[in-house]
Amino acid sequence: MKKSLFVVAAFALGAVVALPAVALATGNGAPSGPHFNLNIHGVTNTKGTSFSGQNKNDIFVPLTGLCTIHLQKGTPFEVLQPNCTRHAPAAFQLPTPCTAATATCKTFAYEVWVRAVTPKGSAKMSTCFTTNTPSSATFGTTFCSARIVTLTKNKKFTTVTTTLLTVCVTGAYQPIFQTALKTYFWQYTNKGLRLAQFRFYPITKSTNIVGTACSNGPRF
Repeated sequence: MKKSLFVVAAFALGAVVALPAVALATGNGAPSGPHFNLNIHGVTNTKGTSFSGQNKNDIFVPLTGLCTIHLQKGTPFEVLQPNCTRHAPAAFQLPTPCTAATATCKTFAYEVWVRAVTPKGSAKMSTCFTTNTPSSATFGTTFCSARIVTLTKNKKFTTVTTTLLTVCVTGAYQPIFQTALKTYFWQYTNKGLRLAQFRFYPITKSTNIVGTACSNGPRF
């Protein structure tokens, strides 16, 4: 199962060569090897521009303000809705990170790395979900993990895999997409950051966070 899902992730990234068993770090701190690039651009001109185009690697958000990025399970990695400048949710498609269809899966099929490129501004991200179980007392309620990615100027990439690919459910971390009864999204709050770069690498790796205690925080 691990091997087959790893191969799927590699093809989703367009990899055409065999991946190394151990990825070596590059000069910018990120692993080497095939990967998918996602760029989140903060823009000031939010009127009269559609930002539609055919580029599946870019999302455009207000230079100051909140953007909701809906997460859709599927392959390949690609931006489905790039325009978040007019408070319309953006949308991003990505594979399930887990190599087993259980809430306690602790091995992920890919990693996420990020850096803020532009010298001014900052941004914050958290992973959230809305429960869609009609019989649940929390039906329609949104929960956001208390773990936050803070983006400030940094020449080096840092790993944010577990922060962006897990949610806090009933007091324990579990991978995103582990149930069809939740709508998952990233909450991106921009404070003047013009460019954040994300990389998704098909690197099978164990994580110790799944199943550990957690808490949810307020939407910021």
